[in-house]
Parts: sequence; structure tokens; C-alpha cells
Amino acid sequence: MNKLFTVIITIILLLAIIGVYSNYSKPPPSGPSGSLNIAGSTTILPLNQEWARLLMEKYPDLRISVSGGGSGNGIKSVGLEIIDIGAASRDIKDREFKEYPDLELVVVAKDSVAIIVHPSNTLSDIKMEDIAKIYAGEITNFKDLGGPDMAINVYSREEGSGTRSAFEDIVLKKFDVEIFNKALIKPSNGELRAAVSGDNQGFTYLSLGYLDNSIKILSIDGVEPTVENVKSGAYTVVRSLYLITKGEPSELEGLFIEFALSPEGQTVVDEQGYITVG
Repeated sequence: MNKLFTVIITIILLLAIIGVYSNYSKPPPSGPSGSLNIAGSTTILPLNQEWARLLMEKYPDLRISVSGGGSGNGIKSVGLEIIDIGAASRDIKDREFKEYPDLELVVVAKDSVAIIVHPSNTLSDIKMEDIAKIYAGEITNFKDLGGPDMAINVYSREEGSGTRSAFEDIVLKKFDVEIFNKALIKPSNGELRAAVSGDNQGFTYLSLGYLDNSIKILSIDGVEPTVENVKSGAYTVVRSLYLITKGEPSELEGLFIEFALSPEGQTVVDEQGYITVG
């Protein structure tokens, strides 16, 4: 009985020593640690995902969750402190500032909005005024633009989307036009691109960062939507992309924003087809 008691006590002491040793031997975090939750504009989503990936590679104890949901959702969610950083591809509206007066905005990139059609469409250039007429429902056939004789299927983002808001502000408001109710609504830039790439009658606007070979890009009034033309001012459909915090950024929020603005972060902006800042 005494032997058994001695063995049990010995085992308990050994376990305690191992536990203490493991606690002391565990290396301290090699850098920033904690978690960040970022959501909002689908335009900025690819940038946020890549910035998050690179930061988590640098700092293994950092956890960053990134999602979309649209600019309106990002602004509201950060204002209500549901997330840490909101992403928006449009300016904050007056009513949003009234509701969330302590929002802090930082421009981390710029973007342009292009007009796209199906790759089989023979149209290559369009007038700004004709874009407005299409979204007003006044032009309904590509032949009226010098293209093929077929009806135009008009696609758009949902209300609250930063891409839609920028398109409305920069293009449609010049001609006092609102998007007509027959436009086919898609909830993200990716879905807009997929819809037009699969519809030979499709027509829509799309963030510069989402352009690829699956769709055809139209020039507007003879000017192509390239990064060079945006930077020179020749192509005027341009907007700012924001990261937003509620009040001054915390240490981790500031780390993410500073990385986005760093040379490494801006290289990501350039590689993804957006326009660098600074």
C-alpha cells in the first residue's frame, strides 16, 4: 500500500514538473498576435485577402478574417463595432456620417469602373451618354450603338454597392439618369463578370481589378480603361478605395492599414490591377 502511494505521488510530481517545463519552454509570440475581422466592398476583397495572407505569413500568431458583403455593409458593420475594419469602394454618405460620426477613413488604393460586354460582341467603343441611355432603358439594342442587331441584357450591382454608387455618381448623374427597373441585379463584381461572360447579349460596368480575358472591355469616347489612362486623367471614371475604423485605429488595425500603404502592400495593389496611392 505504501509502495502504491509512493508511485502515485511520484507520477503526480513528474506530471507537474513536465507541465511547468512546457509552459516555460513555449516560445513567446514572435510578433503581433490577436485577431482582426474585416468586411465590406467586394471590389477591395481581393486586396484585403492578399494583404491578410501576407501579414499572417509574417506574423503566425495573427488571425485575420476577410469577407465581402458590399460597401454599405462594411460601413454599417464597423460603425456598429461588429467588425474591426470596414472596406468601402465609395465615399461615405452624409447620413452614414451622421449615424456613425467617429468613422476614420484611409484611402489605400484607387480603382476605375469599366464597361464590359461578351467577347463575341463586335462593339469596341461607346459614348458616355449612350451608357446612360442604356441604363435608363432608352437604348435597348446593340445595333443602335454600331454593334450587332440583338437586344441588350443590362446587368447591375445591388443598391448599397460601392461599385454601383461610383458608377451612378460618375456616369449617370451627369445625364440625370437612374438605373431602370429591368436591370438584372448581381450581388458582387465576380458575379457580374460571370453573368456577362456567359451571356452574348450582356452589358455591364465592372471594377478594374476584376477585368480578365473572359469578357470584352469597351473604350469610352475612344479612351481605354487602363491604369496609365486613369493616372494621366484621360480616363475619368475613377474612385477611391477605403479602409475604415471606428475612431482611431487600434494597434492591430493600424498594423493592417500601414501594411496596405507600405511598398509591399502597394505592390499588391499594382499586381491586382488597381491604382496605387502615395
